[in-house]
Amino acid sequence: MNIQSQPRMSETGLAAEMAEIGRRARAAARILASAPTEAKNRALTEAAAALLAHRDEILKINAAEVATGAANGLTASFLDRLKLDKDRIGAIASALHDIVALNDPVGTTIAEWDVPSGLHISRVRTPLGVIGVIFESRPNVTADAGALCLKAGNAVILRPGSDSYQTSRAIHACLVEGLERAGLPADAIQMVPTTDRAAVGELLGGLGGNVDVIVPRGGKGLVARVQAEARVPVFAHLEGICHVYVDKAADRDMAVAVTLNAKMRRTSICGAAETLLVHRDVAKTHLLPILEALDAAGCEIRGDRDVCALFPKAIPATAKDWDTEYGEPIISVAVVDDIDAAIDHVETHSSHHTEAIITDDRAARDRFFARIDSAILMHNASTQFADGGEFGMGAEIGIATGKMHARGPVGLEQLTSFKYLVEGKGTTRP
Repeated sequence: MNIQSQPRMSETGLAAEMAEIGRRARAAARILASAPTEAKNRALTEAAAALLAHRDEILKINAAEVATGAANGLTASFLDRLKLDKDRIGAIASALHDIVALNDPVGTTIAEWDVPSGLHISRVRTPLGVIGVIFESRPNVTADAGALCLKAGNAVILRPGSDSYQTSRAIHACLVEGLERAGLPADAIQMVPTTDRAAVGELLGGLGGNVDVIVPRGGKGLVARVQAEARVPVFAHLEGICHVYVDKAADRDMAVAVTLNAKMRRTSICGAAETLLVHRDVAKTHLLPILEALDAAGCEIRGDRDVCALFPKAIPATAKDWDTEYGEPIISVAVVDDIDAAIDHVETHSSHHTEAIITDDRAARDRFFARIDSAILMHNASTQFADGGEFGMGAEIGIATGKMHARGPVGLEQLTSFKYLVEGKGTTRP
């Protein structure tokens, strides 16, 4: 595994180097646009093998970064996202194989029709081109983003955070190894060769028109900067303020199990529940066992007046709590009068990422689904399923909460555009 030392560049040198990265990515994208599926799949298969072959090296590099992060005061949630172990590296390799198994979207016909003039028109999927991915302390994103962009025929420029930089470089080296073994250009998956924050600004500027879309994956500060400064389209979500609503027709045991999983399975991910809403009619029967289960699992409860009266260990919630993505074992809890009050609360405070309703009443489920405008809505299921892999997409490059082009998990199809192919027979327009 060839990991070269990080170069030091002047501001002028950095701009020139980033521009060159953009040009090389565009050249690679032109090759990938018509690369056969077999070549892309081989690159991913070889990259997965390289990850496993270099696992011990990657773990050693990662352990050093985790230790540095702990010494620098990174939060427990950041350290959880940063840390790798043998199982997590195995899961990264497995995700690459999952992407291999997915149908290649490039060149597939979305729709086709004939028009009275005699023309036959087809709408066909094409790659987006060059994608910039900016992410923080999740080194697995290096593999997920690189693999998804490659399979969809795109070149990608990766910019990891400084806390995970060395681990990401080690994973990136495995991806490049896979590309080279498959005879594809190594420039198809590039990594910004510096942790200098100025490089992010260059990437957001589009690198001379060579970047087609930016995908940020990280905290609110990162995403806010990307959305404010980007000169190219952005697929992103700013926050993951996800809700679970327990309806009056909810099964109690299901409500306990789903809420506990939605909050506590992994508190650091964007699909973790941050707010629990419970219908007043079942507050005495359903809410207490839910709170007891959360408390036993180590979750801090921040509740409204009704919650604090029912569960004295709860801390009174402030107005800020309803608009907070904790990323920690903390949850805000409120009792609502009915489903419309729950819907109103969600629409007021949600980041439009993922919401769940627990109910056996189909009409309540339909009302919740129809009136809440979030990218993902769950019925009797944990919000932690808000993940491209769990959606059968193999993996995801992120979750998008916007309404243009991509929404929800951004997988292979969302990383393509389309063009129209028009067939005539010497047809002219009168």
